[in-house]
Amino acid sequence: MSEHVHIVDDVPELDGGADPAAPGPVLLVALDGFLDAGNAGRIAVDHLLGIQPDEQGGKVVASFEIDAFYDYRARRPAMAFVEDHYEGYVAPRLVARLQTDAGGTPYLLMHGPEPDTHWEAFARAVREVVEHFRVRLVVFMGAVPMAVPHSRPVMVTNHATRSELLMSRNVWRGVIRIPASAMSMLEQRLGEWGHDATGFVAHVPHYVAQGDYPAAAVKLLECLEVVTGLQWQLEELQTAAVVRSGEIAQQVAESPEVGEVVAGLEQQYDAFARAAEEGPLPLAEEQELPTAEELGAEFERFLASQAESEDD
Repeated sequence: MSEHVHIVDDVPELDGGADPAAPGPVLLVALDGFLDAGNAGRIAVDHLLGIQPDEQGGKVVASFEIDAFYDYRARRPAMAFVEDHYEGYVAPRLVARLQTDAGGTPYLLMHGPEPDTHWEAFARAVREVVEHFRVRLVVFMGAVPMAVPHSRPVMVTNHATRSELLMSRNVWRGVIRIPASAMSMLEQRLGEWGHDATGFVAHVPHYVAQGDYPAAAVKLLECLEVVTGLQWQLEELQTAAVVRSGEIAQQVAESPEVGEVVAGLEQQYDAFARAAEEGPLPLAEEQELPTAEELGAEFERFLASQAESEDD
């Protein structure tokens, strides 16, 4: 066994019972770090942990050696200084937990900070978990900031190690060079090792990407329900999404300039959606939209107004 992960051997809920050939569990992965605009992955994980009977998440069945992967200087854990001494230090944890869905079906949930270093060692450690528990499918959750409006349904980009695993066809065409993440590299390695993996990246409006955006978390979990067959109670999260949308709409209404930006994004979104329905067509060129500089300036002003509102 790798020195980078400690796996619990006795997990009767995942032993297949009387049929050792029974399909293994699903492994859901959401890591704090690069791909979590609007804190969508964290919100989804918190929801899944909170609906367990003990409200603290299921039993830890695999624990990764965090000191091998975490850059403490870049992401310093918080603690308290109380008058004359330090206290309250909580070490970061990267774990896989045994969870159950609304129907009692067991699954695994991996969560914690995205590794900063030793990605290949991390991938090999995850492979051990996948093979030890005979995981049948790994599903990743992520979110990125995009030029989309909050007033439209959340879009997602679907990716997978095999095209047969895709839930829907993406609107994107061609090749886009992007910065790598530990999760994206892990998915590629799993595919090379013959393990099925897929995932969803929610598109979060630029102007709310720094705060909580529960609508993206709801969309991610709905997509997971489709590809895994697992089911969860999402009413609480859906209510939070409606409340947050109302708060954003009120703030937008108070700024005509931001309203114009959002209206432009709505036009762009609608044109994009029409193109997706008609086939692999490019976005309509005739859209009268704000320039990139105008969008950036309005986003900055809007974010500044959000910060001021929170202070008030």
